[in-house]
Amino acid sequence: LPPPQAIWTRFFPASVEIRRLLDQGELGEVKMVRSEFGEPLSHVPRSGLKELGGGAMLDIGIYCLQFICMVFNGEKPESIQAVGVCLETGVDETVVVTLKFSRNRMAVFSCSSGVKLPSDAIIAGTKGNIRIPDHMWCPTSLEVNGKETQYPVPEPYLPLNFLNSTGMRYEAEEVRQCLLKGLKESAVVSHADSLLLAELEDEIRRQVGVVYSQDSK
Repeated sequence: LPPPQAIWTRFFPASVEIRRLLDQGELGEVKMVRSEFGEPLSHVPRSGLKELGGGAMLDIGIYCLQFICMVFNGEKPESIQAVGVCLETGVDETVVVTLKFSRNRMAVFSCSSGVKLPSDAIIAGTKGNIRIPDHMWCPTSLEVNGKETQYPVPEPYLPLNFLNSTGMRYEAEEVRQCLLKGLKESAVVSHADSLLLAELEDEIRRQVGVVYSQDSK
């Protein structure tokens, strides 16, 4: 039942507001989505090890990809073009991906475990735009047509290992509500959504040239 890693972002209040604005047509037709996430992770041994699933795409690129899929409501893109550079260990360090959706709608994202990127996101529509100015993976503010609104997460009682980790409670509450209602999947992240993300990640890895031992099983 719980969504895969990185989908906790969808349950943040800021993400809920993004979906509300999109559902109500506040941006008109979305024509372009851009997202970036980059953090130097060379000090994290797991990040560069193929046997531990290392690589920028699976580790942090998924945040950008799931954001794009959320905006386009789980639609499968018509085409994907991915380029990247790999470490000597065979996992990807930096990846840039362009996705084309139906009706000439586009998306592009960059992810890197080698350098810090702005880590923002932009949704551009025919009637306006939304921008997550920073920390797009755990957003606490939105700029809608230039007007910024804060969506703070609860203050922690204990020190946190990661930024805005108290925001995990929103995903946990979604799981709780699904269980109480006897549901086997969340409407926010369906099984189909999870399968689409896995399929797209596999294709991106294929184009970049990252192969894990599990791929042959």
